[in-house]
Amino acid sequence: MTPSDMDQLIKKHIDAEIAGDTAGGVAVYSDDVQQDVVGFPTGPVRGKKAAQGFYDYLTKNFQTEVMDVTRSYYGDDFCVLEHDATGTVPGELLGVPGNGRRITFRLLHVWEFRDGLISRENVWLDGGSVIAQLAAPDLASTSA
Repeated sequence: MTPSDMDQLIKKHIDAEIAGDTAGGVAVYSDDVQQDVVGFPTGPVRGKKAAQGFYDYLTKNFQTEVMDVTRSYYGDDFCVLEHDATGTVPGELLGVPGNGRRITFRLLHVWEFRDGLISRENVWLDGGSVIAQLAAPDLASTSA
């Protein structure tokens, strides 16, 4: 696959995630996709149905607004993208209640491709930054 082909599949996936369209998000996955957010309580999941279950959970708890690529690296059947992600946490993320806070954090995606589809998504996120932002005191409510 060309980098452009990879980017188009990833864009469809991320656009669907931003729209809260979990079925659309996994439509670009192979049937046996492995989806792994490192450190997430579910651990790696395999197959479209399980991946959609993960995204159903995620979109209830984190509403992705922006996912900007900061760096990209391509191979014949993979790419690695660094992202800055911004969104609102109406539920909880990494076990910390979000209370509707808007946060920004870094992500590293490793994508693998087979037969014109995404066959693996591996995500590493800056959990320390997520937790620090969610656990920080709400300065607006503490000022008098």
